[in-house]
Parts: sequence; structure tokens; C-alpha cells
Amino acid sequence: MARVITGYRTNRRGRRVPVYGTGPSEGSKKINADTQASIDAANANAQQKKSNSEINTATKANTAPTSKKRGGILRYPMEALTGTTDYLQIDIKEYIRQPGNTKLIGAKGFGRNTLNNSVGATRSGSLATKSVQNTGTIILQIPSDIKDGNSANYGDSKMNTLTGAAAGAISGGMKAGSEFVKALGGEKTFAEAGDQIKKDIGGNLTPGETSALLSAAQQGLTAKATSAAMGIFGANVSTEQLLARQSGQIFNPNLELLFNGPTLRSFSFSFKMTPRSAQEAKQCKLIIRSFKQNMAPKTGGDTIGGSAVFMKTPNLFELRYRKGNSDHPFLNKFKQCFLTNCAVNYTGEGVYATYDDATPISMQLDLTFKEIEPIYFDDYDKSPTGVGF
Repeated sequence: MARVITGYRTNRRGRRVPVYGTGPSEGSKKINADTQASIDAANANAQQKKSNSEINTATKANTAPTSKKRGGILRYPMEALTGTTDYLQIDIKEYIRQPGNTKLIGAKGFGRNTLNNSVGATRSGSLATKSVQNTGTIILQIPSDIKDGNSANYGDSKMNTLTGAAAGAISGGMKAGSEFVKALGGEKTFAEAGDQIKKDIGGNLTPGETSALLSAAQQGLTAKATSAAMGIFGANVSTEQLLARQSGQIFNPNLELLFNGPTLRSFSFSFKMTPRSAQEAKQCKLIIRSFKQNMAPKTGGDTIGGSAVFMKTPNLFELRYRKGNSDHPFLNKFKQCFLTNCAVNYTGEGVYATYDDATPISMQLDLTFKEIEPIYFDDYDKSPTGVGF
């Protein structure tokens, strides 16, 4: 007699398991229809689970990475900072671009700080015991050398009189076209349009000024042609040099200093870390690790040959000088920043020495932040206290 599956039952874990029994040898007795249906259903279910497992394994790398957040408060030093002293507060915020957003240019003010966590009075027993990820706050003492610098980008611009006259004529010609269209449309008479065209093209030049301009243009063109001809023989003589040699004069460059655009500010901080207890040593380690991890780009999602197709922007940092649980009433404000450089010197005293738990006795932490948006005139209206930005 061979052992055969006589049916199925549900065990304590909710799984269907076969029930074996004895029966006649193969071919001497057929399994009844209900039992055979149960066996076929179980086999089909097992095959489906296997197929789903293979699909999940094959497509696991193609799913968008989930944002893992682990907040908390890290602080150094632990005893010197209280809820009434001055300190530097650094809040970590995930950089998020809304999917499907067609606006490629951010609105003015998009880089202003948005978080305002009141954590100055946090007790040492409430501090985080792990590094913070994608969120969280780091509190540090105000370093010995703090400063800010605001600048704008300006550049020299030259335009001689002939170039200016040519630009005016071209602009006038374009305006003349619009005046002619107005005349055709009946908005103006042809006489009125003609007077306006003469004014736009000719400008306000008097007959004497026009004559002087034509004479200067003739000299300039002659010098330009001569300079080009001399270039055939390898001579590198500019038009201005030829005019200076011939007549002792050059075209007035009408030099001006023009505004080219704003700049982005950078801030550098240097912190000396000398842990005085095991708990403070752990906070130093977690602070360094948190800065390094949150400034690093993120990979995930689609892969090709094991390499990620895209990289996600690192996290933002919001900096604030604080006095107690309020913004500092005098020192400068910040906009949102990226951490562009993090350097750690584990031999802060110039010699390698550690405690029993292998923590260096002195470390130097250097951080460089750069704001994501320029400072504008209107920003000072949003920050009426202190020196502003």
C-alpha cells in the first residue's frame, strides 16, 4: 500500500498542509474528484507565489526609493549650552521637488528658512542616540570666527559713439516698422508716421553733430579696413592703435560699470571638539556622521548593470544664530544652504591620542555652507531685526 495525499487541513499558522494516508498501489484506485481538485489548487497557488517572488526580485531596483527619516536633537557641548545662551542651530530638511512640476524656475524667496524648531532647552537625557537622517537638529557652540559677506557681480562695459549711434539707428528702424504698420492700419496718418520715423532714426542730433558723426565714421572705417589688410601680413594692429598713431586720438569708449547679477554667499565654520565624557564623545561621533550622511547624494530607483540611473539631491540645511529659543537679535540671518564641504581633523592637537573607547581626544570639524538663493532687497523687509542677511 502506498502513502497518498488523502486531503488537506489548516494548521495553527493558517497554512494548508497535506494529509497523508494509505491506499492501494498506483493504478489500482483513483483519487476522488474533490481531493484531486484540492491538490490542483494547492499546486497552482504554490506556482503563483513562486512567480510573484521572481517578479518582485527582478523589479525591486526599479521602485522609487522611500524616504527614511530619523529625527532627533544632537548637541555639543552638552553642559555649556542652555536655553538662555547663544548657539548655532542647524536644522536638516529633505530637498523635495514636486513630481510633474513644470515650473523650472523657483519663485522669489523659495530659499528662505522654513523651520523654526525651539530646541535650545533640550536636556542631555533627551538627545538622540543615533545619527539623524533627512530631518533633525544639530546644536553647536558659536565658533570663535564668525562673519558674513555680501557681494554683487559688476563688470566694465564699453560702447563708443559710433556703436551707440548704430544701435540707436537699428532700434529706430525697428520702431519705424511699427509706425508704418500703424499708418497702414489707420491709427496714424502717413505724415504723422513719417515724422515719428525721422525722429526715431535720426534722434536729436543737430546738423553739426551729424556731420561730426559721419566724419568720425569715415576715419573709423578707414582705420578698420587698414587694420584688416595689415592682418594679412601677420601684423596685429588694432583700429584704436592705428587711430592713436595717425591722429593721437581714439574713440571715446564711454566706459561704465554695469550690474551683471547677484552672487551666492558661502559660510565657513570651524569647530573644536574635545569630548569630556563618554556621552559627549558619542554626540561628537553622531554629529560628524550626520553631517557627512546628509550632505551625500542619494541613489536608488532604476538601475542599469547594477549602477543607478539617477541620483537624488542631498538634504538642505537651515542655519540660525539663536539666543535661547529665539533668533539672535543682532547677528546675520541665513537662507537655506547646501553643505558643500565637510572636513574632520582627528588629531586636533597635532598628535594622535584616543580615550579607552578609541574616541580621539581632540577633533577639528570644518564646515562650508552655500546658500541656494541670492539675497534680495525685499528680503530685509521680511527680517526687520538685527543686521538682516
